[in-house]
Amino acid sequence: MSTNPWTLHAPPPNRVDQSMEDRYGVPENSLEIEVTNPKMHGEGRKQYVDYEIVCYTNIPAFKHKESRVRRRVNIPSLPGKVFMDRFADEVIEQRRIGLERFLQVVAGHPLLQTGSKILGPFIQDPNFSRENY
Repeated sequence: MSTNPWTLHAPPPNRVDQSMEDRYGVPENSLEIEVTNPKMHGEGRKQYVDYEIVCYTNIPAFKHKESRVRRRVNIPSLPGKVFMDRFADEVIEQRRIGLERFLQVVAGHPLLQTGSKILGPFIQDPNFSRENY
């Protein structure tokens, strides 16, 4: 008989057994944000695009587990202002991707989740108004 401790398929030292729920269940802190469904509004110089922001989360800092809101977002650093063909499908899609990436990073930050009074309502409240904050 071998004296090798692994011969009988003993678990390695300090191994933590996980249940199927632990391995494949919903993570303790889950946050999914998707920016979708761009819509054009207005005409001429008053034309603009807004997007639907879909959020699924189980993070207690957020008021709702699921939400859908429409937002027109003007963030100068995301992506840069477009002066030519700003309503072209490719430009709208690039801006949508940039906004989605930005919101995922910002909403995923633990300090902003708990310390921001405006983040949750901006992402989840369909009646959000920046004048209220």
